[in-house]
Amino acid sequence: MKRVAPAAERNKEPIAEVLAEVLPAAGVALEIASGSGQHAAFFAAAFPSLTWQPSDLDPDNLASIEAYVREAGLPNLRPPLRLDAGADGWPVVRVDAVVCINMIHISPWSACLGLLRGAGRVLPEGHPLVLYGPFAIDGDYTAPSNVAFDQRLRQENAAWGVRELREVERAGLDAGLALERVVPRPANNHVVVFRRS
Repeated sequence: MKRVAPAAERNKEPIAEVLAEVLPAAGVALEIASGSGQHAAFFAAAFPSLTWQPSDLDPDNLASIEAYVREAGLPNLRPPLRLDAGADGWPVVRVDAVVCINMIHISPWSACLGLLRGAGRVLPEGHPLVLYGPFAIDGDYTAPSNVAFDQRLRQENAAWGVRELREVERAGLDAGLALERVVPRPANNHVVVFRRS
């Protein structure tokens, strides 16, 4: 069944503005934790020279993504893969970009580490990993709403929470990924771009 996430409708264009600057001109973009599938359909349409590969772990999300793929009918939008970001083996061996939107704060830290390691495995040198979501930067949550959001997440699941960008940056370096840029977006979120070094 096709799902609709209001946040995805709000943030798809601000994210696409940054993707237009950092994605390669062609190749395969792997989206991790594609959720409803709205982003996959939108980005595949926005970047027709890229093949968009959505993925997720949740069966309901996979069904929703499949519905968006069928509805979009785009030649560059693939059916979703079942992929666990935290796993040491992914069902792909090489892609030209990895994109992950609003995952690392609603999953255990181990999933973030797995995402970084996986991107380090599948990306060629110089190719991007693009993250989007709320971050604390040098201890600054950038807005009171992000502090409240972090508290709410941790009450819901102690393993969740708004991540400190410097911790993500250090873990990225361990996975062969160098932080390239941090772009503020609406609603106190950021697009964070790493490159395979």
